[in-house]
Amino acid sequence: MSSTAESVPAAGHERLWSVDDHLADILAAVHPLDPIELQLPDAQGCVLVEDVTVPVALPPFDNSSMDGYAVRTADVAGATDEFPAVLTVIGDVAAGSGALPEVGPGQAARIMTGAPLPPGAEAVVPVEWTDGGAGGAAAISMRPAGAGGEGASGEVRVFRSAEARAHVRSRGSDVRAGDLALEAGTVLGPPQIGLLAAIGRGSVRVRPRPRVVVLSTGSELIQPGEDLGEGQIYDSNSFALTAAARDAGAIAYRVGAVTDDADTLRATIEDQLIRADMVVTTGGVSVGAYDVVKEALSSVGDEDEPGGGVDFRKLAMQPGKPQGFGSIGPEHTPLLALPGNPVSSYVSFELFVRPAIRALMGRKDVHRPVVRATLTAGTALSSPAGRRQFLRGTYDAEGSTITPVGGAGSHLIAALAHADALIVIPEESVSVEPGTEVDVVLIG
Repeated sequence: MSSTAESVPAAGHERLWSVDDHLADILAAVHPLDPIELQLPDAQGCVLVEDVTVPVALPPFDNSSMDGYAVRTADVAGATDEFPAVLTVIGDVAAGSGALPEVGPGQAARIMTGAPLPPGAEAVVPVEWTDGGAGGAAAISMRPAGAGGEGASGEVRVFRSAEARAHVRSRGSDVRAGDLALEAGTVLGPPQIGLLAAIGRGSVRVRPRPRVVVLSTGSELIQPGEDLGEGQIYDSNSFALTAAARDAGAIAYRVGAVTDDADTLRATIEDQLIRADMVVTTGGVSVGAYDVVKEALSSVGDEDEPGGGVDFRKLAMQPGKPQGFGSIGPEHTPLLALPGNPVSSYVSFELFVRPAIRALMGRKDVHRPVVRATLTAGTALSSPAGRRQFLRGTYDAEGSTITPVGGAGSHLIAALAHADALIVIPEESVSVEPGTEVDVVLIG
């Protein structure tokens, strides 16, 4: 899964990976999940893997677009308020009606929106153009069926003429039988799900949403809602990254924080593999004495499975220098190990995990949008030489400007909560002056 061989130190120096090389390595190893057949409610957000053609026309029959009366055009020609056309009402036609009355000369049928146009009728006059069968001035709405004990009978006065096909939705005016409804590669959102249902498809063949297991490490972590002890902090990373995985399109499972014990972590991850298409860990990937992820997974490998194992790297970026990537288990489940600082982990997720999730889904748009914007800041922004820095910011689309939020510290989660973009400072820049045009990754 990983390109471990490529990261072997040269002449005693550890390779410093670029952001682009690390991402390319991940995307080269992560392949779309195999297609499955899913019922429509479960297919939302998934990518269609087959062209879907229309088996029956939509609408399948001529139907009314208004509540009113189905008429023959000759019978209402020249109708006015002073000289209305007086027609005999022969019955009701409601949506879903089976047997339909035939409209003959001098006749009309009350018709509801969506109801099939009865034989003999050529147009529909809205009820507002008539007296609604009650006599007197123009009606505001239809009388309930059976009003006055007469039902859909009696006479109706029509005050305006109508052209042929007026207020009639023609059979096949939406799509015709044999038309291409949706093409392979379409992401199924609510309108697409509605179209599939409308043409009678109860299930479709799609690439499923990947199952992503997120877990954080650290003996200092406790769950929100519990009382903080000395030296303890709340586990925010697993909540943020689980939400981010769902936002990316995955089915995400959050695992409670794992203590700094390599055996416990290894066992926890192995237990989760049964429900994981990808595993994401946060924390324990640096060079500290208790960096448990690195300790637990550096030597894991899939001893009987060629190509397995997790490679821990240093990237030329800030925040997020320490990263891990590889595969574990017999199914070569991808594992991405992210740093533990809140901003580092979230930025790393946006740059590496989100694209990997969407690659598993078979999405073409794996990356967040990147735009150019003018930096608005009180002072120049500094950046370490040779590192690509990602700073939090708020983007103004109307003015095409970007304003920094908070500082560069990788623990400043409050600033992240108010940001909707990442300001990219390239490796070759050590300072960016206000008014400079920069790349901006839109994450909001």
